[in-house]
Amino acid sequence: MRIALAQILSGSDPDANLQLVRDYTRRAADAGARLVVFPEATMCRFGVPLLPVAEPFDGPWANGVREIAGDTGVTVIAGMFCPAGDGRVTNTVIAAAPDQPAIRYDKIHLYDAFGFAESRTVAPGHDPVVMTVDGVGVGLSICYDIRFPALYTELARRGAQVIVVCASWGAGRGKLEQWTLLARARALDSMGYVAGVGQACPGDPEADPGAPTGVGGSLVVSPLGEVIASAGPDPQLVIADVDVARVAEARDTIAALRNHSEFTQIGKAQSGR
Repeated sequence: MRIALAQILSGSDPDANLQLVRDYTRRAADAGARLVVFPEATMCRFGVPLLPVAEPFDGPWANGVREIAGDTGVTVIAGMFCPAGDGRVTNTVIAAAPDQPAIRYDKIHLYDAFGFAESRTVAPGHDPVVMTVDGVGVGLSICYDIRFPALYTELARRGAQVIVVCASWGAGRGKLEQWTLLARARALDSMGYVAGVGQACPGDPEADPGAPTGVGGSLVVSPLGEVIASAGPDPQLVIADVDVARVAEARDTIAALRNHSEFTQIGKAQSGR
């Protein structure tokens, strides 16, 4: 399956950002991609109040993404914000496939780290999500989720062969290297492809602006941890072909998922004595 990573630089105007989704999705379709993935906060960048721009999952912005998917015949995954009902928003991914109901994932692990407190304005999600694109299981995750291996092994157990990470990765010393390392590690944990899509870098990747506005470095990692496609810091469209046969081969050869499951069962049996 051919996938595209749309490393964009979101602004604070949701309508302008939706136009970016439209333009990059058309480019992805022209390149033969069946799936195009946009970053976290595609709807609106971090660093501005999010509640005034948040919309329901069936609101105009999400419906615009659905329309783009239908017009191009490409499945579109993009980050948005929805009202949470408690004065906060949810950090949400919409996954819109042509002629199918859109799928929603709300970020489980909130970015209360590096001096940033996402949980003050964002309510957490609770449920892992796997969708199907052209017969391929695609797991959904968002940014800080990538630091939590258990989510990725769970997505693999639920049938994910490709796991996307929509991110707006925070800048700072060593952060880009951490992003790359974590993507490769999660590919090995899940024995699947990891497609990490970040916001492009708006400034110095070593300078921490407070809000996580992006460092670029989008990449696709194979089930064996190899980087097979990657981006620099600037806005660009990355195209990669993923061979799901390699997922089955890796899981059969290395067997980490199976062995971990067996160990877990042993642990449960011993604790029950």
